[in-house]
Amino acid sequence: MDVSSYQGNVDWPSAYNNGARFAYIKATEGTGYTNPYFSQQYVGSYRAGFIRGAYHFGRPDISNGATQATYFLTNGGRWSSDGQTLPGALDIEYNPSCGSSCTPAQKCYNLGKPEMGKWIQDFVNTYKQGTGAYPVIYSTADWYNTCVGTYGDFSSVCPFWLACYCSMVTTYPYNWKVYTFWQYADSGTFPGDQNVFNGPYSQLQKLAKG
Repeated sequence: MDVSSYQGNVDWPSAYNNGARFAYIKATEGTGYTNPYFSQQYVGSYRAGFIRGAYHFGRPDISNGATQATYFLTNGGRWSSDGQTLPGALDIEYNPSCGSSCTPAQKCYNLGKPEMGKWIQDFVNTYKQGTGAYPVIYSTADWYNTCVGTYGDFSSVCPFWLACYCSMVTTYPYNWKVYTFWQYADSGTFPGDQNVFNGPYSQLQKLAKG
């Protein structure tokens, strides 16, 4: 499952008892927003036994990738090899400022593919330097292939978290062949979005340990 301020205070023991075992929690967006429920969600999930991590909603229209990675690291996005903390995730997707009315350029924050690829690279490098771990990248195949394309190949270092409300995954962003996480619905058994990990629990534990 993944949650943000929209879910407020989450009943983590109940979610755990219903079968949830991992979660991502929104920590930050851009360089001026922090989730007011982050502490309850991040600490509460840990205490309930979840393997959990934090995510940052990227806003390339606000500042560069390195600046936003630093903001994320300063406000809850760090990783530790304690076996219960997943690498931080970069949520990079459709421009929320214009939604369905976005022009093709606005959809990509008015950046070309080379510039967007560099933005993500700067975020990835800064996060890796700050934690020793590569971040997870969250996106849709449509947005990534449209706005980044072949200018951003992170498939060999960054686990991919695919958003696809579909019955079967058939399309991936450039050079990724599999997903690590799949967000398959925006509601369901657990609070927030519904996700599945592509592997056994032991592999999830390995990802958390680095």
